[in-house]
Amino acid sequence: MSARKLISVVTPCFNEEGNVDELHQRIAAQFALLPDYDFEHIYIDNASTDGTAQAIRRLASTDSRVKAIFNTRNFGHIRSPIHAILQSRGDAVVSMASDLQDPPELIPEFVRQWEAGFKVVAGVKPRSEETPLLFALRRLYYATVGRIADVELIPNFTGFGLYDREVIELVRRIDDPYPYFRGMIADLGFEHAEVPFEQPLRRRGITKNNFYTLYDIAMLGITGHSKVPIRLATMAGFTLSGISLIVACIYLAYKLLYWDHFSLGVAPVLIGFFFFASVQLFFIGILGEYIANIHTQVQKRPLVVERERINFDKAPTAATPPQ
Repeated sequence: MSARKLISVVTPCFNEEGNVDELHQRIAAQFALLPDYDFEHIYIDNASTDGTAQAIRRLASTDSRVKAIFNTRNFGHIRSPIHAILQSRGDAVVSMASDLQDPPELIPEFVRQWEAGFKVVAGVKPRSEETPLLFALRRLYYATVGRIADVELIPNFTGFGLYDREVIELVRRIDDPYPYFRGMIADLGFEHAEVPFEQPLRRRGITKNNFYTLYDIAMLGITGHSKVPIRLATMAGFTLSGISLIVACIYLAYKLLYWDHFSLGVAPVLIGFFFFASVQLFFIGILGEYIANIHTQVQKRPLVVERERINFDKAPTAATPPQ
């Protein structure tokens, strides 16, 4: 008889005090429907400033299936989840947010698709209960990056899903200090299954995503998986140089033909100056994003620095019943 398979569930969190208990209860309830599997639940806390760490400690003290990593500081929403995924021991890993917007109720379907032979099972959200404007902007971003990326990205995929151990070990070998995970998964090229869901609204706490974090993810996806913007900058530079040369020749010809009557004027000079200056600044900014990405890669800093970890030396067993 084959050994029972272990599924690792990884949930990064920052100031999610009101969600960690319910999240674990709902995850445990799903594995109660999967009696042939064991699971471990890994929380990685990004130096929360509320009672999140205490809530995780309480869970870990009564249920050795709960494992915890506490970071020395907030290492961000990109590095911390990957570090926790790489600490998992499961035959497959489920990665999901801790804000309850990634439904744990999809785990049985993830496992079913995995057992059917898919090494990547992606939770995709073609619909969401968030504001229509924000959802439309997300869809626009996914569509834009999907068109310009060097690989075919999974539409409406945020990283919520299940990954076979083979996939995780390949991610480990890539050793990217600032990985765009959803792009990395697409780049590996494994055939994947998609499980659609409607993303619910956050019920407790406030979102940790702001303009900077969303911009960070967007630019990381573009600079890490597409050369189109930098090549557009090059082509635009050649095109605008050619246009400038043609315009200059036309003005020179007019001046030579109508020397006494043709006046260049200040307006065309100012308009041309500000236009070319703005174009240059825009493409210098794009170039800077690529250079920043290279700078991050060559630094080779650790994904996170751990302050403490709990229950990693214990075999996962069910929760201790109350006395």
